[in-house]
Amino acid sequence: MNRLRNLDAYPKINEDFYRRTLSGGVITLVSSIVMLILFFSELQLYMHPVTETQLRVDTSRGEKLRINFDVTFPALQCSIISIDTMDISGERHLDVRHDIIKRRLDSHGNVIEAKQDGIGHTKIEKPLQKHGGRLEHNETYCGSCFGAEVTDDTCCNSCEEVREAYRKKGWALSDPESIDQCKREGFVQKVKDEEGEGCNVHGFLEVNKVAGNFHFVPGQSFHQSGFQFHDLILFHQGNYNISHKVNRLAFGDFFPGVVNPLDGVQWNQEKQNGVYQYFIKVVPSIYTDVHGNTIQSNQFSVTEHFQNAEAGRMQSPPGVFFYYDLSPIKVIFEEQHVEFFHFLTNVCAIVGGIFTVSGIVDSFIYHGQRAIKKKMEIGKFN
Repeated sequence: MNRLRNLDAYPKINEDFYRRTLSGGVITLVSSIVMLILFFSELQLYMHPVTETQLRVDTSRGEKLRINFDVTFPALQCSIISIDTMDISGERHLDVRHDIIKRRLDSHGNVIEAKQDGIGHTKIEKPLQKHGGRLEHNETYCGSCFGAEVTDDTCCNSCEEVREAYRKKGWALSDPESIDQCKREGFVQKVKDEEGEGCNVHGFLEVNKVAGNFHFVPGQSFHQSGFQFHDLILFHQGNYNISHKVNRLAFGDFFPGVVNPLDGVQWNQEKQNGVYQYFIKVVPSIYTDVHGNTIQSNQFSVTEHFQNAEAGRMQSPPGVFFYYDLSPIKVIFEEQHVEFFHFLTNVCAIVGGIFTVSGIVDSFIYHGQRAIKKKMEIGKFN
């Protein structure tokens, strides 16, 4: 027991030798407040998860990239806006319609009509049959594709189906009024009636996870002899105002902390026809929360450029183009809780550190006061 008593690192002092001072009380109060503040700060960090970030090489292959978008064109009507996608692998989709919603807007930005973009037609009495006669009540309607039939059994029962057949052939539909389906549906008149309106386009695209682009252009796209064309001369002879606002653009699902730099970005066209281009670098990202739930998504950075149609040098049609490329580096975000022993170590460091520092300060003040008091007493005797 005596040997164990000799190991005591905290020798006790008789209470008769204690001396309490005003400065010691102030230091004790201040150090206690600081200790409590730091303790609750450390407790808050312990109760809330922290996010660890890692960088790794992206080794994924054969995946799809989902592009969510919501873009408003205040000066382009919905009937002439088409969406195309293409990538470096050679895959292209012209005039994409599935999973896309178009909403007509008036001059004040209010919604006039919302509909899913897709091929459809109205039923009109006695349309022109493929064989040249008018539809009778006991016949099945099969409209002519006006030379764009793939087989003899191909039917085009709406203006959109005729335009689609022409697009697949690589032909431009130069005169819709000569097409019975377009004439019956009032296709050209519908385009004219929508002049002065705007359009909100939102939806998503599923593309290959390789570099490529998607774009919004006036007029329908068609492919011929390795080149892409647009039949936009049909509707306007003047300029196209491609002013737009990107309400939302995301490559993948949302996860906590993600920032999409194009959300809310607006651009107003002041010059003549041109192409507005966004060059996007997509960074694959994986987010894992504290419960082990994983979100596969992407972040991106972007630069912008406007190419004016001067002296006929512009080879692309007027429109808004989004060119994207993928980074070979993948960012991994992982939420983690601070370990209890780490929290306990920090709390001990806070308590011990403040106790030690406050003791040093108190000792310095106490001995300083005593030294000053001694000198003052010596000065009085002299």
